[in-house]
Amino acid sequence: MAITIRKFQKSDAVAILDIINYNILNATALYDYNIRTLAQQEAILDSKIQAGFPVIVAENNGEVVGFGMYSEFRFREAYKYTVEHSVYVQQDNQGLGIGKLLLSELIQLAKQQGLHTMIGVIDAENQTSIDFHHQFGFKTVGIIKESGFKFNRWLDSVFVQLILE
Repeated sequence: MAITIRKFQKSDAVAILDIINYNILNATALYDYNIRTLAQQEAILDSKIQAGFPVIVAENNGEVVGFGMYSEFRFREAYKYTVEHSVYVQQDNQGLGIGKLLLSELIQLAKQQGLHTMIGVIDAENQTSIDFHHQFGFKTVGIIKESGFKFNRWLDSVFVQLILE
């Protein structure tokens, strides 16, 4: 298995959509209820790129098996050095180090852009993702209780933060 990390290309949108929609339907990684259309997902990706933020993909033998990106944390000017990131790996390819490659690249890109801090917002039930982020030096900095409601239950959001040096 030779995983490569590269910039997003428009032709990757369908694979990204599949990963996103799987998580909408089956996980609490996304607090969305309804699956996205290709047009909606393309608009989200385009908006990130237009704003100067990276979208990257992990590819295995020509197949997109994961992606990562970051963008504004909040929309006030003083937050311009802080970004919120997302990393997703196709269900059948989890546990193979793909997420590590994606997050490592996002951290490097954020440093190159002169950013100061990265934020991740993770469902509290996803201890695997929380532990994953801690491996990269992210610290848990807060929990917002019952901030989401999905699958007929209240969900807590864990905020993790990495100060970029």
